[in-house]
This record gives sequence, structure tokens and C-alpha cells, in this order.
Amino acid sequence: MQRKSPEYMFFSSQGKLLHQEETLEVKKRKNRLFIGIPKEIALQEKRVALAPEAVNLLTQNGHRVVIEKGAGMNAHFSDSEYSEAGAEIIYETEEVFKADIILKVAPLTPEEIHFMQPGQTLLSTITLPVQTGSYFKSLMAKKINAIAFELIKDKTKTFPLVRSMSEIAGNTAILIAAEYLCNNKYGKGRMFGGFSGITPTEVVILGAGTVGEFAVRAAMGLGAMVKVFDNSIYKLRRLQNSLNTRIFTSIIQPKVLLKALKTADVVIGAIHSPWGRAPVVINEEMVAQMKYGSVIIDVSIDQGGCVETSKVTNHADPVFKKHDVTHYCVPNIASKVPHTASYAFSNFFAPVLLSIGEYGGMINLLKSDPGIRHGAYLFNGTLTNQYIGEYYQLPYQDIELLMAAFQ
Repeated sequence: MQRKSPEYMFFSSQGKLLHQEETLEVKKRKNRLFIGIPKEIALQEKRVALAPEAVNLLTQNGHRVVIEKGAGMNAHFSDSEYSEAGAEIIYETEEVFKADIILKVAPLTPEEIHFMQPGQTLLSTITLPVQTGSYFKSLMAKKINAIAFELIKDKTKTFPLVRSMSEIAGNTAILIAAEYLCNNKYGKGRMFGGFSGITPTEVVILGAGTVGEFAVRAAMGLGAMVKVFDNSIYKLRRLQNSLNTRIFTSIIQPKVLLKALKTADVVIGAIHSPWGRAPVVINEEMVAQMKYGSVIIDVSIDQGGCVETSKVTNHADPVFKKHDVTHYCVPNIASKVPHTASYAFSNFFAPVLLSIGEYGGMINLLKSDPGIRHGAYLFNGTLTNQYIGEYYQLPYQDIELLMAAFQ
């Protein structure tokens, strides 16, 4: 048999003429997640991060979910519902915190931070206006990965969870206003809306964002006359286009605003600041000129409030009167309807958790999903959020560079 020359063998190997092993696409190895849901212990936080239906979806896909006894009770989800969905009911908080992924609504308390272990992933809110530098230092010392609900973006570059809670807050604010407007003690026995032959309720809404939009929709649906103030012409125009109708809109000009306040029955404060405190646009002198029995719902109280006379209240004692005007200043209005709000969280996080499993772990998902990556503020204990780092004077690194190290 004639032997092939060395030159032929070189040419064949270079030209891939020799027999080659078939190369197939290697799929990402799925991970079986271990998810822990502790009971919320923050003041009057009634929401839970996952509803039983979402837990069932996760367990049916092979993931393990442990939930602290009574974690869903305030949102009207029983332990038996979670157990039937495949979750394990745990009696000791510390045992729940042994899970690889900790999912909760409120930021961690110092006691809960103590339970955290290196390498774990935390999914929760951070509520920046009430945090301190020591909170982030404690988390950094634990060498964990942390993702903030309110910083996660979706494919449209918006904040889906913030929007969901804002939609709920906008609707709920109008329902709360209607409740107190007809109250004999805090209102003047007036029914919210418009009826034949009776002057309709006048509602002034500060802010044309998501809260403002859904407050407008709810108020108009009840027959009220609505006036919206915002310093962004773009937002006011977008609001009218979204509603597909013409309503009263105005830039926040003190004289025009005061004229509207004097005849208003309800004022919804929904001014949002990207970072820090909300601007005060209604001073005490303006409040003093409002009608007796009118109602202010300051949704912006989460950021300090946009009404000078506002002060933080709670769900147990939600209102007070100042200049004969009722003020409702409860932070976290969405927690007033925890059952609905919990479903909003579930609808977002169930697919995210499934994706973590599909991608083979949190690090792979962070590398692949820029929206989730935007929500990360700690990676293996390293601070990755520039604003937090500069505000609290803490060292931070660009998460994109950290991700590149794991290629």
C-alpha cells in the first residue's frame, strides 16, 4: 500500500481533510436552586416575595424552596398553601438563611445580616433614603451577591418592579382618598366622583409619572375632575397620549397650583426624585388655604414628602389633620394591599429564578442579562453601584470589569 507523504499529511491536517470528531453545541448545565423566603419583620411590611403559585412553578422545575412559618400570613397566604405548592415550612429563621438564594421584600435587618453566609445571593429592596453606610459595609463583609428590586431593568430600559408598585400605589391612593373624603371625622361626608346635578370631586395630582398616571385613571373612572401638575412637558404630553384624552395639565407654577389647591377636594403627591429627597412643592401656607375636609395623600413620603406639612405615619395610625386638612403619609402604600402586591413580585421573580437555574447559576445570568446586572450592587462582597459608593464614600468597582474576569 502506498504511504502518504508528510507533505500530504500536513496539508490534510491544515485543510481539515482528516477525520474530525463531530462538535455539538454544549448546553448550559441547569442548576437546582435552593431558595429561602424568610418572614418579613420590618415595621408593617405585609408583602411576601413569592405567592404559592410561583413556588409551585419553581418546585415543579426541580428547585427547592424553603419558607419560614407564617411568612405569607400578612398577605393572606397560608402555610398549607405553600406546603401544597411544594415548599418546605421552616420554623427557625436561621435555617431559612442557609439557602443559596435569599428572597425577601424589605432590606435586611442587622440580625438577618448576621445570618447571611459568604457566596449567597440576596434579592431584596435596599430603600436608599433610609440606609446608612454601615448597612452596606456589613453586607460587603459577608462577601455576598446582592441585587436590588428597585434597580432591576427590563428590555425596555424601565424598572418593572418599581412600575408595578407605582401602578398599585396610584390606584390605591385614590381609593384611600375616597375612603377619607366620605369619613365624618376626617372628611366631610362627601362621596368621591361625579353625579348628575352635583359638582364633581376635584383632584389635583402632582407628578405625571406612573403613580400619577394610574391615579388619574382611577380618579377619572370614578367621575372626578382631574388636574395634573409636573415640571416635565414630555411627561405631561405622554400622559395625555396614554389616556387618549385631553385633561387639565400645567407646569408647576405657584400661582396656578395655589388656585387649583383652593378648590381641590383631594391632592395626590406623586413627585419622584431619582435619588435623594423629593422636592417640596406645596408649602404650609398653601395647605392653610385649602378647603376644610379636603384630603392629601402624599405618596412621595417615601422620599420625604412633597408637601411641607407631611410627616411619616403608619398603617396602624395613618392620618392626621393640619389646618383642617387630612394628611395620609404612609410610606410603602402598596403594602396596604399585600395580596395584590405579592402577586406583582411573584410575576417578576418566578421567571428570573427559573432563568438563574437555566443559565447554570447567578453569575451566568448576570453576564447574560444586562437588566439584572443593573440591579446588582454587590458582587462577591465588592460594591458595584457608583452612586452608593460615592454617596457613602465606599470603594466600588465597575461590574462590567468584574464580569469580564469570569469569562
